[in-house]
Amino acid sequence: MKISVREMALVAMFTALTAVGAMISIPLGEVPITLQTLFVILSGLILGPKLGPLSQIVYMLLGLVGVPIFSNFTGGPQSVMTPSFGFIISFIFVSYIVGLISHSKKGFSKMNIWIGAFIGTIVTYLIGLPYMYYILNIVMGKGLSFSTVLNIGCIIFLPGDFLKFIIVSIVSMKILSILKKSGLSLN
Repeated sequence: MKISVREMALVAMFTALTAVGAMISIPLGEVPITLQTLFVILSGLILGPKLGPLSQIVYMLLGLVGVPIFSNFTGGPQSVMTPSFGFIISFIFVSYIVGLISHSKKGFSKMNIWIGAFIGTIVTYLIGLPYMYYILNIVMGKGLSFSTVLNIGCIIFLPGDFLKFIIVSIVSMKILSILKKSGLSLN
């Protein structure tokens, strides 16, 4: 894949935004509330299905090599053993899926944004929750039921996810409009 300097800068910007989103954190049990998923969804919407996931791969790799960019200023290879790491893995797939849906041949629309954000959120939980269940029960030996993991890793976050949908639909349409007018659109 050949990437221009402008595209590299945009990938780096969304890597940084995802890291900043991790620092805006409200501790809440095993998984803190952060703004990461907001920026992950935006990365797919703005950068598309190729560059969006690349920004999330860079984010994950930087964290794994020890840069403290995960929530609560953590990082390093030991991060794979935390209950929330499955959600970080999901970011790559979420950005891809959101980019694929929002940049479909039907054109960029608020409906595509909502569908992409909704499906992306489902994918976040489909990857993150089983990982969390495994780490909490098999690795840490906590013996939690899946319904308990569902409550601590999903249910309490749903109101915030809905709020993120609203923010994403407003912000992404404005950003894309500005990029298009300035000739910087990636589409």
